[in-house]
Amino acid sequence: MENLSEYIVNHPWLSSLTVLAAVLVAVFEIRSRRDSVGAISAQDLIRLQNQGALLIDLRQPAVFEQGHISGARRMDSSDMLTAGEHLKKYKEKSLVVYCESGSTGAAAVRVLAGQGFTRAFNLRGGLATWRSENLPLVQGEDKAKGQDGKRQKGARA
Repeated sequence: MENLSEYIVNHPWLSSLTVLAAVLVAVFEIRSRRDSVGAISAQDLIRLQNQGALLIDLRQPAVFEQGHISGARRMDSSDMLTAGEHLKKYKEKSLVVYCESGSTGAAAVRVLAGQGFTRAFNLRGGLATWRSENLPLVQGEDKAKGQDGKRQKGARA
């Protein structure tokens, strides 16, 4: 321990940089763990979707039409603040949100949890991860789906 205090006195810049690096690593780890809460893999998303989960795409409309996960509804991320009113029938059901990278989705899950959604999840890594796993995307607007995301009567698959 005597050598450590001597080193700090003789090398203040190196000691300061070491402390700064340690703080940055700690902040990165805390943010990573915070964003991974409620995060699911692409395979888990498929399983939940097969069980009737609602999918919400938080990307911009033009990007959504270029390609999105089949069955997903598009919502603005700002609409998450009032999602408790619009999506109240999904408060006890599975709800998966995603964006391009997963960061906006992680924030949306925290907002939804604060509004009482007990089964809100984020696609870990966002749509970028979905694409990297070569999973299918749908282009354009899914016209066979109604406002609530369910297939309308007489609509073709």
